[in-house]
Amino acid sequence: MSRRLRFRGESRNKVDGKGRVSIPASFRRVLEAGDPDWTEGLNPNFVVVYGDHRRKYLECYTIQEIEAVEDRISDMPRGSQNRRILERLFSTQSVTTSVDETGRIVLPAKLREKIGLEDWAYFTSNVDTFQIWKPETYEAEELAKTEEFLDEMPEDFDPLSLLDETES
Repeated sequence: MSRRLRFRGESRNKVDGKGRVSIPASFRRVLEAGDPDWTEGLNPNFVVVYGDHRRKYLECYTIQEIEAVEDRISDMPRGSQNRRILERLFSTQSVTTSVDETGRIVLPAKLREKIGLEDWAYFTSNVDTFQIWKPETYEAEELAKTEEFLDEMPEDFDPLSLLDETES
């Protein structure tokens, strides 16, 4: 049985004037494993989803993960409103890119502008995906939300207890 690689960790990396930024090395290994067409010597492909205007980050999927999402969308009734919305968010408003030989990607100006990315990018793992944030936005919004949630919990709170909850 093969082990499934997951994204883990966080990294703050410099963005150059052309929008090039290094992908964390551990993330690159997952991208390679998640690209069925990747072999040694090739550059792994992945998909950057930018469609949800409410989000202030870019969501990055391995080829396998985005195909799993697309398969679920394809199973929905053709022409349904939910399917159209999901097609727009995950197909139309996404871009396939690849990691170059130096471990970098080029983020198009449109994507950098969407999240206000300038000199630095903040990479955060999200188990099956990873996100790219403007560092200040991540700290002010996402990190603050997590800290606020934890501050409201009792001292003996076990975060793993959240796994027992099911969403309805």
